[in-house]
Amino acid sequence: MSLSNPVFIPGPTNLPDSIRRAIDLPTVDHRSPAFAASLPQLFDGLKQIVGTTTGKIFIFPGTGTGGWEATISNTLSRGDRVLACRHGVFSDKWIRMCQNFGLIVDVIDCDWRGPADPTQIEAILRADTGRQIKAVLATHNETATGVRSDLASIREAIDHAGSDALFFVDGVSSIASMDFQMDEWGIDAAVTGSQKGLMLPAGLSIVALSQKAREAGQNAGLPRFFFDCEIMGAMTDAGGFPYTPPMQLLAGLSHSLELLLNEGLDQVFSRHFKMAEGVRQATAAWGMDLCCQDLQFASDTVTTIMVPDGFDGDRLVAHAYDRYSMSFGVGLGQLAGQAFRIGHLGALSEAQALSGLAVIEMAMLDLGYPITGGSGVAAAQEWYRSAFSGHSVDASAADDSACEDVA
Repeated sequence: MSLSNPVFIPGPTNLPDSIRRAIDLPTVDHRSPAFAASLPQLFDGLKQIVGTTTGKIFIFPGTGTGGWEATISNTLSRGDRVLACRHGVFSDKWIRMCQNFGLIVDVIDCDWRGPADPTQIEAILRADTGRQIKAVLATHNETATGVRSDLASIREAIDHAGSDALFFVDGVSSIASMDFQMDEWGIDAAVTGSQKGLMLPAGLSIVALSQKAREAGQNAGLPRFFFDCEIMGAMTDAGGFPYTPPMQLLAGLSHSLELLLNEGLDQVFSRHFKMAEGVRQATAAWGMDLCCQDLQFASDTVTTIMVPDGFDGDRLVAHAYDRYSMSFGVGLGQLAGQAFRIGHLGALSEAQALSGLAVIEMAMLDLGYPITGGSGVAAAQEWYRSAFSGHSVDASAADDSACEDVA
């Protein structure tokens, strides 16, 4: 394999050089006054990323899965009912975690080629006249399918039903890449991880809880120790952690937030749309279908592409890696063998995106796919040439906080 090639998996994402330098630190005293003084700015930056002024941020060593566990263990009790749509591998995993914790999960099975269904959510909540459903779980961006759910519509469904259920959101592959408004959309828990839009290695679980969720935690009965938000919040407010924190990752997180906020979140979201649309244009030129059937719900961080009948998406991904040393995502769950995924989140330029499209085109031609060589790359080139100006994280500038116009 070649470590010089970018990866096109939907996380972990490519690391900007300046972030790699930021995490290249000697041992740092996590009980020093300097570390304590750095925490307020770190948490303020994360609040901006998730779109909250009133929510409280918690950072745990872990990944997005740890964030799911922290959310439910700090707010619910064994035997509580929750409502969740299952429309991909990751929404299913959160459901199974809840079941393992002894929660009763009302599952809405949705088409994997579409988003969570606010209409069904509202109908079930209206029928819950005893208000037994304590929380509604939603996956904002289903990483397996490349489908984004409409969180504002789900919030409206909860409100129209007259439910007081908490609203929990998996934003692992959307936060810091696509618009996310915790306060505006009435979200009570938002979960992400360091290895996606924050452009870091895996290792940090980030959870934002509303005041309502924190109040629910006062009566929550599920066991927790490592993921205890009350203890973690008290310690970080005092300038420390209840156990040894991953100092190098926190330094990288501070720099990542600086890069994103200096670029401007609206520009970050526009840049991700630009990268994603180029991939969608290429897919159309190949004559292939997206997993996402309604483009208004298409993800701007990962595109899942259905392979033609008689072809194997897993074999395509393996061939691209073996022959050209470039990584793409395989189809997961129901989509295994039927699809492949192109991740385009984090630090990615037009040049890098085109290199990925060129390689997967070559791999498809090698395996006899019914496409015209160069068609997808040409379509993406035309889009990138004509689209609005975008910015990319500058991975090599001497000023590590700089961003560069690459359009």
